[in-house]
Amino acid sequence: MALIISMFCFMYMVFSNPAITKATTLENAPNSNLDTYIVHVNLPTGRVLADSDELTSWYHSFLPKTTTDEEGSSRLVHSYRNVITGFAAKLSPEEVKEMEKIDGYINARPEKKIPLHTTHSPNFLGLNQNLGVWRGSNYGEGVIIGLLDTGIATDHPSFDDKDMPPPPKKWKGKCEFSGTTCNNKLIGARNFVSDSPGPPVDDEGHGTHTASTAGGNFVQDANVFGMASGTAVGMAPRAHVAMYKVCSAEGCSDADILAAMDAAVEDGVDVLSLSLGGGSVEFFDDGIAVGAFAAIQKGIFVSCSAGNSGPFSASLSNEAPWILTVGASTIDRNLIASAVLGNTDGYDGESLFQPSDFPSDVYLPLIDPSAGGNQTAVLCGPGSLDQIDVKGKIVLCQRGGGIARIAKGQTVKDAGGAAMILMNDQPDGYSTIADAHVLPASQVSYDAGEKIRSYINSTSTPTATIIFGGTDIGNEMAPMVASFSSRGPSLASPGILKPDIIGPGVSILAAWPVSVDNYTNEKATFNVISGTSMSCPHLSGIAALLKSAHPDWSPAAIKSAIMTSATQVNLLGGAIDDERYKSADIFALGAGHVNPPSANDPGLVYDLQPDDYIPYLCGLGYSDKQIQFIVQQPVSCSNITSIPEAQLNYPSFSVELGSDTKTYTRTVMNVGEANATYTASIELDSGGVVIGVTPATISFTGVNQKMTYEISFSKSGTPVNATFVQGAIFWRSTSPKRAVRSPISIKLV
Repeated sequence: MALIISMFCFMYMVFSNPAITKATTLENAPNSNLDTYIVHVNLPTGRVLADSDELTSWYHSFLPKTTTDEEGSSRLVHSYRNVITGFAAKLSPEEVKEMEKIDGYINARPEKKIPLHTTHSPNFLGLNQNLGVWRGSNYGEGVIIGLLDTGIATDHPSFDDKDMPPPPKKWKGKCEFSGTTCNNKLIGARNFVSDSPGPPVDDEGHGTHTASTAGGNFVQDANVFGMASGTAVGMAPRAHVAMYKVCSAEGCSDADILAAMDAAVEDGVDVLSLSLGGGSVEFFDDGIAVGAFAAIQKGIFVSCSAGNSGPFSASLSNEAPWILTVGASTIDRNLIASAVLGNTDGYDGESLFQPSDFPSDVYLPLIDPSAGGNQTAVLCGPGSLDQIDVKGKIVLCQRGGGIARIAKGQTVKDAGGAAMILMNDQPDGYSTIADAHVLPASQVSYDAGEKIRSYINSTSTPTATIIFGGTDIGNEMAPMVASFSSRGPSLASPGILKPDIIGPGVSILAAWPVSVDNYTNEKATFNVISGTSMSCPHLSGIAALLKSAHPDWSPAAIKSAIMTSATQVNLLGGAIDDERYKSADIFALGAGHVNPPSANDPGLVYDLQPDDYIPYLCGLGYSDKQIQFIVQQPVSCSNITSIPEAQLNYPSFSVELGSDTKTYTRTVMNVGEANATYTASIELDSGGVVIGVTPATISFTGVNQKMTYEISFSKSGTPVNATFVQGAIFWRSTSPKRAVRSPISIKLV
């Protein structure tokens, strides 16, 4: 399940406006012709509408005279006051056309309807009880994590408030469960799904899973089907959690998401976690980017998933530089389910469902339903095996085709199959996932699948079995970039390197509203699922830890600490691989894999304040009005010295290099010891480029002192058979030993 969303529009208003009379003469269009529009307006000149009722009344003045539909409900869907100036309303195209005549109107567009985008990961990330980051940050105490998702299961033990302090006095949120009160762990829960009113119950599981990953409390003996057993806990177990339901089984509305972000800013969250996102669009036309900018203006850290459209390049969501964009990686735990063939060849795969009564010592007939060219059957879509004899057999199915992996197993089971071997399609390579299958199954790599297919074609009586190996911890190839994790480069802003970071997102165990096997009545229910939706809350929780340990750090400083301290090696000490078992490139890794202990003590940070993004936005060529949509204040780029993208004081570099030398500056702030000296060094994966740094050594005499350096890029004259050169700049200190690393991507043109 992947929460996906893209949003936008802005609004403008004025009090004394003769054009309003003209707009309000329209009668209501039939319900069937009404769509929800997000409308951007300006507030009346010289007026501050601080009162919510007054603001809503003003928004109503922009609507047609008849403001209720046939059921008598209001046409005003959402009234925004923090993230944009404007509202969402049900309107006909003709009504929107008339609204365009009103002075102060800026923009309107239909809402976008888009479908939805751990017991071990804390240890894997170096988070241990009573030690290190957890102890230093007091497990995130006092920080409020707001999640926009599918709702939450309030009675899950992960949200028990044992030993939790009350929320900070600044908290203004609400709990919208009938007969159920929130507590000191789950301090807020609200429903913003306009088409599905009621309490924010999680009917999908996604929201409960992400919330517990970010800030769930300790729950002992967590497991699914007996697998991945251990103590489940979120990244920031003493942080407070607030859920804003914005998605349902029917999908998500960007108007609803914007309303939830608006409320979260008002409520007083410290971290916003959004495991959702749409395709690449300009930032002024991306509602999440606009809402996130309003959040950072209030000092709120925003973490978003990078998307599940990998391994294809330029497939990112949530590219704005004020957002932490999170890709997905594996952890060192595998749930082993091996496919063993009649010729004794075996291939390790994975499955969460590992039934003890499956006769692993009995070899069953093995069938490839694609034999004879039946390409529909090989995908094992619903009903595709009805005319094929698979009863009592193990069926080879192939991943892909827009069909859920578990649904393929259901097709095999419905047709009478005994088990399934699910082979990756070619793009997914060696990246396998442990799923809660409905029958005995093993998901294997594409290479293994091709070998299994060759075996089937080599004999008239192919057979196989599945041997379940349970939970295996210690895979030294971890972390590895997940095949589905979206990749850069960024389309919206190529001069900003994205994704920013990767974190655990494959086969992650976390809370679930119901028992996965559907017959137990246990409250401590968990599930194992995968996606950048899972990696995002890991980073949200880690940001909460850093916020608790360093309350004076800005959102940009927290992001910098996470990025410049990241690791680029796996447990074996080699380079982190992608789904092909090849070294992952910079557009898969970003800065690398999150390393919480190092992020808590980064030495130096690259800081940014919200207004620092305005010259960057001017440099993107956006109009004054488009930038105003984002920053919610008047902007005149003609009076501002715009900067190129790569000049933004970002913790990474993305440079387009032709024949001319490119020179940029960066400013770093000392957040370590008062007296510290750092020396620069450069690493590049190939020749062809010369990078110079001035000064090569920087010295500090105080905490929070800032120093600026200059970095230049030029071609060396050595031919390079590549479009991109990648590397990094390190600022290394000797006492204590630190390496502050910023990744570098250079596109040769």
